[in-house]
Amino acid sequence: MVMKHPWLWVAALLAAMVMFLPHSTPLFSFLFPQLERPVYTQEPFVWLLWQHLLLVGVSSLFSVVIGSAIGVWVTRPAGHAFKPLVESVLAMSQAFPPVAVLALAVPVVGFGELPALLALALYGLLPVVQGSVSGLQGVSAAQRQAALSLGLTPRQCLRYIDLPLALPVWLSGVRTSVIINIGTAAIASTVGAKTLGSPIIIGLSGFNTAYVLQGAMLVALLAVAVDMAFEKLARRVAWKR
Repeated sequence: MVMKHPWLWVAALLAAMVMFLPHSTPLFSFLFPQLERPVYTQEPFVWLLWQHLLLVGVSSLFSVVIGSAIGVWVTRPAGHAFKPLVESVLAMSQAFPPVAVLALAVPVVGFGELPALLALALYGLLPVVQGSVSGLQGVSAAQRQAALSLGLTPRQCLRYIDLPLALPVWLSGVRTSVIINIGTAAIASTVGAKTLGSPIIIGLSGFNTAYVLQGAMLVALLAVAVDMAFEKLARRVAWKR
């Protein structure tokens, strides 16, 4: 059962690491004997993991809902003329590093989770829009015309033909968006958000390599586990088609 779902191994390893790290002082004292405090203890790793997941989940939900709506709109006749403009604006937003977006958001909304949510939501839009547009444009005109010939309205055609056929490509865009947000959420600790990036940021500022290693391992395992879960979901979607 578990061998059929290898992402469960990674998820189990992540859970084990979260539970083990608070008790790993002997190991990290041996690896980093020059450090007085080799294990991050300012906040529980379980709580940091939950905060990280919550931040990524909320921001990704916004990106998926808004990005999918934009993708549908620019592939319909009413919004097709705005497609180049939308793609250009979203591509330009990716040129700004996440730290710059956070720095611009802090004077407006203050420190904490809100500027992080804004930055992650904006960064996650482009992959979702691209996946939505590519998937919808991949539906052939013959398939759409056949549906209309059967008496389906344009809205019914979108719901029953376009969206199901575009689902695998759309899901690929969502997958990319979420994985990007998992990594980028670590930087949110620079503006006061508590995430798995907190040990990394504090470790970098305090020259504590052990803290950086602990945070980086958890972020990497989380990204791998979520990516493998999306891969399994994509296979299931492809099989159902």
